[in-house]
Amino acid sequence: MTVWQQFTLSSLPLYQWQSASYLHRLVGSLRSWRQSSFCVQWAEPLGALLVALVFALAPFVSTALVGVLLAACAGFWILLTLSDEAGYVPGEASKVTPIHWLVLLYWGISTVATALSPVKMAALKGWGKLTLYLLFFALMARVLRSPRLRSILIAVYLHIALIVSVYGLRQWFFGAEALATWTDPTSPMSKTTRVYSYLGNPNLLAAYLLPAIALSLAAIFAWRGWSRKALALTMFAVNSACLILTFSRGGWIGFILLLFVFSLMLLYWISEHLPPFWRTWSLPILLGSLALVLAVAILFVEPVRDRAFSIFANRSQDSSNNFRVNVWEAVVEMIRDRPILGIGPGNEAFNKIYPLYQRPRYTALSAYSVFLELAVETGLIGFCCFMWLLVVTFNQGWLQLNRLRQLGRREGFWLIAAIATIFGLLGHGLVDTVWYRPEVNTLWWMMVALIASYYTFSPGSDRTPQTITEHS
Repeated sequence: MTVWQQFTLSSLPLYQWQSASYLHRLVGSLRSWRQSSFCVQWAEPLGALLVALVFALAPFVSTALVGVLLAACAGFWILLTLSDEAGYVPGEASKVTPIHWLVLLYWGISTVATALSPVKMAALKGWGKLTLYLLFFALMARVLRSPRLRSILIAVYLHIALIVSVYGLRQWFFGAEALATWTDPTSPMSKTTRVYSYLGNPNLLAAYLLPAIALSLAAIFAWRGWSRKALALTMFAVNSACLILTFSRGGWIGFILLLFVFSLMLLYWISEHLPPFWRTWSLPILLGSLALVLAVAILFVEPVRDRAFSIFANRSQDSSNNFRVNVWEAVVEMIRDRPILGIGPGNEAFNKIYPLYQRPRYTALSAYSVFLELAVETGLIGFCCFMWLLVVTFNQGWLQLNRLRQLGRREGFWLIAAIATIFGLLGHGLVDTVWYRPEVNTLWWMMVALIASYYTFSPGSDRTPQTITEHS
């Protein structure tokens, strides 16, 4: 076993842990009740229905109602786990993956950070929200193991995102009142409409649409039939146009990064079928084409040019940049004072501590950077654990993508979309924290769960990670 395999938990014999763990012995404690229950016999479809309700309602309802749905999902997953079969069946998809282990570890670190927080009650509320998100991930990782339910849930989200994007385009053509000051009033962009659709915030809308763009692009290749492919192409075009019209600089960064990663993996997927010339030159041509399209947009589309150049403007030239830099400086001081386990999870804990460090006139509800937010909430220990989770997730995605590629399975395109989306959301998260809103956070964990859902372990084999589709 190599160091990399140990670090990424690629060869972790989870079935051995399941047979020896006291914690895992709780699984199956309600098995007799499940055998007599009609509803729980339809466990996965009912779980998929709850997940679908979250995605169908999230853009249109209050966060409180989304929280109730997440609580229902969490309770249903606990019920299923306690009533599940306790034994391990070789060749079946494992319900516990290396990704689950790292998610559990991050939750444990967050729990300790909450217990040691200087504002325990505020941190406890954030810990409760985090727990709901992680249990939602656990339910999705289970439900998405079914190829049929996976396709249904992806289709539900894509159709809801299409409705959101169409309304956003309507705002662009007919105008929309800005609900907040999203643009420097002294900049040339001050009079430009920034669409926000049903989400009320253009930056939040941009992050919400990143998974839709990746999944609709994957659907062009994964869905069968020309009518479905045409629908997927329409979704990709509409979602992309709506994201661009948010004029969210973080969203644009995520969009470019998403397309770049998706294109690289797509080229890898089809490379063995390409003639020698295209195997050599396809990557340079791709990079050159993306750079050319980006350059043309910046040079000849004035709103795009103004917004793109504002990314590199100094603090005195752009009030938004100046605001973020001042917040980041204060957050770095917060991290320096509590570097090990941070202040505890959640925006309420942040709002209690940040005023002690803020610069005059620069109030903030978050760190305006996902990476800084992770470090300030759970310290460097939590930050390193989350980075480890990302490495393990990408490694599992890559291993599973290779196996699907060898088998020629179309499901590989969903993995490509999931990995590209994670990169895109992280790119956006460099300069914003809309990632923590339920409309986006649920989609983030959907992408992680999508990767985890393909994992299975075959004891006695050196080829530890296998894909579900080999057994479906």
